[in-house]
Amino acid sequence: MKTEKNISLKPYNTFGIDVKSDRFTEVDNVKSVREFIQVHTDFHILGGGSNILLIRDLEKPVLKISTKGISVLDEHSDEHFVFVQVQAGENWHDFVSWCLKNNFGGLENLSLIPGNVGTSPMQNIGAYGVELKDVFHSLNALEIATGIIRTFDKEACAFGYRDSFFKQEGKNRFIILDVTFRLTRKDHIIKMNYGAIKEELARKAISNPGIKDVSEAVIAIRKSKLPDPKEIGNSGSFFKNPVVSTAHFESLKAVYPDIPNFPVSEDLTKVPAGWLIEQCGFKGKRVGDAGVHKNQALVLVNYGNASGKEIYDLAVTIQNTVQEKFGIALEMEVNILE
Repeated sequence: MKTEKNISLKPYNTFGIDVKSDRFTEVDNVKSVREFIQVHTDFHILGGGSNILLIRDLEKPVLKISTKGISVLDEHSDEHFVFVQVQAGENWHDFVSWCLKNNFGGLENLSLIPGNVGTSPMQNIGAYGVELKDVFHSLNALEIATGIIRTFDKEACAFGYRDSFFKQEGKNRFIILDVTFRLTRKDHIIKMNYGAIKEELARKAISNPGIKDVSEAVIAIRKSKLPDPKEIGNSGSFFKNPVVSTAHFESLKAVYPDIPNFPVSEDLTKVPAGWLIEQCGFKGKRVGDAGVHKNQALVLVNYGNASGKEIYDLAVTIQNTVQEKFGIALEMEVNILE
């Protein structure tokens, strides 16, 4: 375990924000995590840096989790399902690729999502009709106050839409160490009715897709719509898709007949945040080096030298404009770190 001082966090966040950490410690094993929390009680936890926006230099110590390892838990597995335990520091897409190589199904719709495995339960990451909770079995997390490792099942994680116990009551109380997934060995359930997956498969003339076909379709769609963080700093979807009352949605539909929607229940309807933002004229808008991506209004970007504050201010302007125009409050999906 090595601690560096006054280090730039630009390489450690996908927005590419150049702020400094007063003390930066990277750990690759649980023993080092325990040693760190014995010395520090108030600190920031950093995973893949894909779902954060850094506003200013961080005075609190930063703990980066870089533990590695993927294991098949034979004691739980059977002919239909396999249980795979993954260390928190593993890259998410690399893990999805590993599953595909082993013909383990369930994660293909979540291909190319940036970040690490350890932060995936916090957000209950999701895309193209699949959420992490659909394939989640359990996780182990270290309680910072006591040093005790606790196991959380799906119920204890209290998963919601881009939400979980670890973003609410458990925030800053636990360090996720590993996550166990329940995946299919055979008879994979192919989900291709959400978004443009079916169209992409048809374009490739694939009528009977497997899990690798779905993954490749998702990757192609994401690359066509979303900027690569290595080329343009971003954190993927910046806002959650809002869920409004069906009565409110119907009133909007009377004014905007083409408003897209996804019924959640008889009383609730989900509206794409990207559509709302685009209708407000923000798609492709740029303020200095902070901007809204030209192909996907849900993605805020750093064109080079934007500060976290500049991106945050743009996000607040978008929130205020959408609220005024549609009466809908957009919630930031990205975690603001300051």
